[in-house]
Amino acid sequence: MDIARRAAAEFIGTFWLVLVGAGSAVLAAGVPDVGIGMLGVAIAFGVGLTTIAYVIGGISGCHINPAVSLGLWAGGRMKSQDIAAYVVAQVVGAIVAALVLYAIASGKAGFDVDQGFAANGFGDHSPSGYNLGAALLMEVVLTFVFLVVIFAATSPGAPAGFAPLAIGLTLTAIHLVAIPVDNASVNPARSTGPALFVGGWALEQLWLFWVAPILGGILAGLFHRAMERTEELPQVGVARR
Repeated sequence: MDIARRAAAEFIGTFWLVLVGAGSAVLAAGVPDVGIGMLGVAIAFGVGLTTIAYVIGGISGCHINPAVSLGLWAGGRMKSQDIAAYVVAQVVGAIVAALVLYAIASGKAGFDVDQGFAANGFGDHSPSGYNLGAALLMEVVLTFVFLVVIFAATSPGAPAGFAPLAIGLTLTAIHLVAIPVDNASVNPARSTGPALFVGGWALEQLWLFWVAPILGGILAGLFHRAMERTEELPQVGVARR
């Protein structure tokens, strides 16, 4: 399949994920009496990923995340020449989604983008006051686990048709753990869109939400390669049936 079509799918997928996930945080989380809260935001991210994976998974693989693309590349599941097109499409999709969300949110009197706009942050900008080290460790570890699940769920031996569900549920669990720490990223594109509209502190801290998820993704890719090589070795001392 040509790269233009796959990049277009990545644009649409990332647009949807950011609009649904960040949109739930900005528009619905704090509504009096009927607000969805942190649990609702976590579910929105997971459902957003699951639904769009069934739509574009067969076209682009539904990475919709630079850390996923680079992790899959490190694990031998993606060609080097496709990375740039995927990452650009993902980042642009996230920015356009943030633009649409900003336009919608601005329709309410009293809206203030400086209140966060679902941007990721640490220190004074962490929802619960977690520092840089905590956010860094959280993003690396959770992205690593996210990619491990992706590799396993999309392996030839995995049950057919269930990969989007497993991966979506994992993203929900990730957000349940990470929202209090740094608003949960594990996705540099998702972090970039809102940060551009918040500006200031969000842009100053954006580096972390590129470096940490990409590091976690690449480590997972290398781990996957190591596990594949281990599985190819003779199982000495293990009883065979």
